[in-house]
Amino acid sequence: MAINKVLVVDDSKTETMYLTDILAKSGYVVCSAENAEQALLSLESNQPDLILMDVVLPGKNGFQLTRTVSRTPEYSHIPIIICSSKSLETDRIWGLRQGAVDYLTKPVSPELLLTRIKSLGGR
Repeated sequence: MAINKVLVVDDSKTETMYLTDILAKSGYVVCSAENAEQALLSLESNQPDLILMDVVLPGKNGFQLTRTVSRTPEYSHIPIIICSSKSLETDRIWGLRQGAVDYLTKPVSPELLLTRIKSLGGR
């Protein structure tokens, strides 16, 4: 599956701008959501090819949202990469068990992020 559209789910405007800049410079179309509700609405209206998910979000956290998305038949094909400041191995394992395909620790290096996206079918 080709990856063209990426949904960034993060409540930090700074982090969202940082990731958007990296992705846009590499030719991806980027949309963003600050919480789980916005992310689910974005999935309904403008289904992305990839989701970059923060863990610490207001309301439903990124682990819960990852589980919801990965277990919803309409969205289960969309790969999720968790990008979080939570750096414990238990967090990484838990994120992958919720349905994420990868787990990166912030600050995310542009090279690593783009390499991981490329391995999933990105540019």
